[in-house]
Amino acid sequence: MIETARLILRPFAERDRAAMRVLWSDPEMTADLGGVRDAAGADAIIVRHEGYRSPDGGLGFWVTERRSDGAIIGYCGLKPGAEGTPIEGELEIGWALAPHAWGHGYAGEAARASLDWGWQHRDAPRIVAITSRRNAASRKVMERIGMRHVGDFRHPKYTADDSVGDSVTYAIERPRN
Repeated sequence: MIETARLILRPFAERDRAAMRVLWSDPEMTADLGGVRDAAGADAIIVRHEGYRSPDGGLGFWVTERRSDGAIIGYCGLKPGAEGTPIEGELEIGWALAPHAWGHGYAGEAARASLDWGWQHRDAPRIVAITSRRNAASRKVMERIGMRHVGDFRHPKYTADDSVGDSVTYAIERPRN
């Protein structure tokens, strides 16, 4: 579990399933992620991310909960780089927050905490992120947390005519002590 001034990032618990299904079915939240519109799709995402975890706490996106009221506002965390992309085999950071949580600095706060966890628990020389080129909000978060744009690619999971597949790569190097 990771705690920040305003957030708790923790592994998924069964009690989170309903809230995560609501988030993953929100067309505004998932617009730049390719969209998941049903409970089965949300459950598949939960299973995939929990599958990244190892017995020592491992990788995987953490449920992001607001400390002030316990509301689940999204997820953030680290996972293996997406297969078939330029970041395959690297350490990838990602996040998605509910629209009602946008504009409050939560994504940057959760992402910085995830980066700190990654530097402490993994030996990766850098941490990378990908998003749709059109996802200006996530690109701004990437820049605010110190990441820089390092390339562009066509994401293989999207069809050629799907604008979500026009993707960008960002990276941040391991801090030097």
